[in-house]
Amino acid sequence: MAEQSSTAEPVPFTADDFATRQQRAARAAQDAGLAGLLLTPGPDLLYLTGYAPVAITERITMLVIPAHGEPAMIVPKLERPDAENAPGASTFQLLDWTDGSDPYEATAKLLDAAGRYAVSDSAWAMHLLGLQDQLASSYVSMTTALPMLRAIKDADEVRRLAAAGAAADRTYEEILKVRFAGRSETDLGADLAELLRQFGHSQVDFTVVGSGPNGANPHHEIGDRVIENGDMVVLDFGGLKQGYGSDTTRTVHVGEPTEEEREVHDVVRRAQQAGFEAVQPGIECQEIDRVPRAVITEAGYGEYFIHRTGHGIGLTTHEPPYMVEGETHLLQPGMCFSIEPGIYLPGRFGVRIEDIVTVTQDGGRRLNQTPHEMAIVS
Repeated sequence: MAEQSSTAEPVPFTADDFATRQQRAARAAQDAGLAGLLLTPGPDLLYLTGYAPVAITERITMLVIPAHGEPAMIVPKLERPDAENAPGASTFQLLDWTDGSDPYEATAKLLDAAGRYAVSDSAWAMHLLGLQDQLASSYVSMTTALPMLRAIKDADEVRRLAAAGAAADRTYEEILKVRFAGRSETDLGADLAELLRQFGHSQVDFTVVGSGPNGANPHHEIGDRVIENGDMVVLDFGGLKQGYGSDTTRTVHVGEPTEEEREVHDVVRRAQQAGFEAVQPGIECQEIDRVPRAVITEAGYGEYFIHRTGHGIGLTTHEPPYMVEGETHLLQPGMCFSIEPGIYLPGRFGVRIEDIVTVTQDGGRRLNQTPHEMAIVS
């Protein structure tokens, strides 16, 4: 497929793309000793079929991909027309059930009565309990059983992530032009959301504006605090563009920073760079946590780096793989994840720098390109 620029409209995924993904999923289930996969509305179903119901309700919709055999999906009869129009509709048998009938009896016919299945993390408990009333089957979460199912992105997925990253970069470049001092975090958060949408995001998932002492909380909820001259401000924002996620963090300063603030920011900058330079196919995910953590610890701030270094990104902004101690999955070309070390000094300020990175054949490539140096805002 021809190379696209990061701003070009992506080529739609085809039935062949979805068939390939389903075949890979079936092999993964077989290798894990599972009878198959059960996919419910959410990112797993979207990834494997292109189908996203207009509304997720109590009515069961489930795609069954057996380790051996042909995939089938059951939907409520009133939603069948939408399912028939899904990009991957030709890749599975489509069945339906009618209100007033037993949906679990109909769905159970698609399953091995005593099989063990990986099931979407977002599946409703009532649906699994309904199936258990019909069968002796058992279930394990997708993240537990097959965490790498969506982790390795193909070229078109990486292009979408690059486009989302470029839109987030433009958002950051524009937010630097607005006035910070004298405005509330809520106002700045609204600016970020508006800019993300202006640059093509269909969904804004989060806009963190952590000013002054609020920046010491990595997941600070924006509030009414008025930003003051002398504040360090953590800006963390992202969402979905063309169906794929963005997530970037930069830390700016209102007016001239102190020497300590410059030092802390520089430690985080060096840690983030070290994490990026460590990216290589074949190393364990936990190494991308260990390397920047060592930089921060050596500088004397280890106790103030209080979260993992990164998370995967794709159809959702947080998904496997995770860059955290104990995660031994090996990096492979096509994996995409954040590298976002931080230092958080309680009651004072915080600093975080985050890029999305994709693994290449010989290292890593950043999908965010804005400068890491501390920007001074007014």
